[in-house]
Parts: sequence; structure tokens; C-alpha cells
Amino acid sequence: MIKILFVCHGNICRSTMCESFFTYLVQQKGLSDFFVINSAATSREEIGNPPHYGTVRKLHEKGIPLVPHRAVQMTADDYKKYDYFIGMDSENIRNMRRIAGGDPEEKIVKLLSFAEISRDVADPWYTGDFEATYRDTVEGCTKFLEFLESTGKLYK
Repeated sequence: MIKILFVCHGNICRSTMCESFFTYLVQQKGLSDFFVINSAATSREEIGNPPHYGTVRKLHEKGIPLVPHRAVQMTADDYKKYDYFIGMDSENIRNMRRIAGGDPEEKIVKLLSFAEISRDVADPWYTGDFEATYRDTVEGCTKFLEFLESTGKLYK
């Protein structure tokens, strides 16, 4: 099993969108049995809250099922449990490393780096642009899955 934790600031917009989209993507390819997919926050601000209505609406509009979720915070213990920590922006990456106590196994990666894009996924909490976030989610998650498929780990 490949264990993935998508992470953003509050765990109600970007990381939940990625969790739902990536879950849908692997289901469509018949690869669900190879993955554990979750999401978390670096902050405590939204703990216990459901996904943002903008995320819910965008996923519904695109025909992507929403994974039932309540916001949780990433913990230091998570570093032992997951293989990949996928952050949405540079601030998330810094905070993820702080929470984990470093990144000795180089498990913490920014989502769009898989698409060879250096910019951050803009936070729709501030921008209101859930369509742009969705496009970045599709690009990053699709390239991330292609990366995982290229490693051969999915078929052992």
C-alpha cells in the first residue's frame, strides 16, 4: 500500500479537493487497492469542520465524488505512517517539516513539483477561485499518479 497525505493550511479546501480527486483518479484506473489516501491541515483553525462549500460545489460540478471528511491536523506520528506528504504551497511545506521534526526520508513534496511547476497552488479561501485550484489539482494529481506508476510500485 502506498500511503499518501495531502496537506494544506486548514484542510477544508485544497487538500480535501486533492484527496477526493486522487481517490476518484485511482478508482477510475482500478488502482484503489494500492492506496491509502487522506488529507490534513498544518493549522488547528478548521479542525472538525467539513470541506469548504466551494470545494464541494466544484467537485460536484466536475462529477467527482466528495470523500467524507472532517478537518484534522497533521501530527509528528503521521511521518511514520505515510509514504508521501503532498503540500500545496511553500508555507505548508515549511510547516509540515516543522510538525514532522524535519524530513530525513524526503517524503514531503509540493504538489505541482510533479508537473515540473514551481509555483504554489493558490488558496481559494483567499482567492475565491476554486476553478484554478481544481485545474492545479488535476494537473498535480495526474502527474503524481504518473510518477507513482513509473516507479513500478503499483504492480508488485
